[in-house]
Amino acid sequence: MTDFHLDPRLAGDTVPVVDLALSALLMMRDGNYPWLILVPRRAGAVEILDLEPTDRARLWAEVEAVAAALAAETGADKLNVAALGNVVSQLHVHVVARFRGDAAWPAPVWGKVPATPLDEMKAAALRDRLSARLSGTRNDP
Repeated sequence: MTDFHLDPRLAGDTVPVVDLALSALLMMRDGNYPWLILVPRRAGAVEILDLEPTDRARLWAEVEAVAAALAAETGADKLNVAALGNVVSQLHVHVVARFRGDAAWPAPVWGKVPATPLDEMKAAALRDRLSARLSGTRNDP
């Protein structure tokens, strides 16, 4: 795992939340939506199929845990989960809490409206609550 480096665009567009057993969990710097990204710490992974079977299973378990935590914390009407990689090829999975009446509803969030600044205090509080909910999936020493 020492060869793993976070893509510069992902690093610039996000803030860290917590390290899970496999993935770095990040929060998008877009205040329009509660938007999380899981990035498996596997060098060179572009597609989910690039992961070993045990890592694929772990990634899905982490996606489920993150989605459940985000839904519980936000009361989302819908969760959008996607692994696109058309702009950033490094394997990453988006988990976005959606609400009827949000800035892009019902369209996808990508490019619908300009990003708004993330409220740092609200984001920090959400990061803390998510981290606590995900304590069983974290990569603690």
